[in-house]
Amino acid sequence: MTASQDLNILSLVLNASWVVQLVMLLLLIVSVASWAAIFRKVFGLKKINALNDDFEHDFWSGTSLNDLYAGAVKNAQGTGPMERIFASGMREFHKLRERHIQDAGTLLDGARRAMRASFQREMDVIESNLSFLGSVASVSPYVGLFGTVWGIMHAFTGFAGMEQVTLATVAPGIAEALVATALGLFAAIPAVIAYNRFARDIDRVAIQQETFIEEFSNILQRNLGGHPPAPAAH
Repeated sequence: MTASQDLNILSLVLNASWVVQLVMLLLLIVSVASWAAIFRKVFGLKKINALNDDFEHDFWSGTSLNDLYAGAVKNAQGTGPMERIFASGMREFHKLRERHIQDAGTLLDGARRAMRASFQREMDVIESNLSFLGSVASVSPYVGLFGTVWGIMHAFTGFAGMEQVTLATVAPGIAEALVATALGLFAAIPAVIAYNRFARDIDRVAIQQETFIEEFSNILQRNLGGHPPAPAAH
């Protein structure tokens, strides 16, 4: 690059060494992928919260547990995490009753274990892509820094044969290298913000679902007085 060339982003990218260009391309791809993950997670969490709130409203509206369970089984594809957790507990409860198990502790423990297992599966799905955003947030600046260091080394080796080195000759090469750092930060900063926000939102979802498991367990316990839990005593 000559000193007369404009220091615009496109010129800097096109005149960078192939290693720096490769780093820039990688960071650009990672940035696009992280933004796609961010938008998927935003809409996914919004849908999960809406489905959980709708089911919780129905659950506390006085509808019988058996009716809620029948609706969850019938509309299995359109249910939310909380409703699936509820369905897994009811399913295990009914299976144990069909085996003529009458011990209240066994019935309750079986339903709770089924709900906890379902809870873990649901949280694994909800937390998907979160580790990817964390990796982007932590690794991207270092990848950009690698591109910058390489670019600076490449620029200075090019100055070795020059008799006189001025700021005008040094600036373009340094600027090329610094673009890699800028792209690394461009990829990392949104990922950091999104990761922290999603981590808080997912914690709230987890607390809401764990609270529901405890409340539903209490309801089952109250209904295990020798009668099936057909009416919801809540």
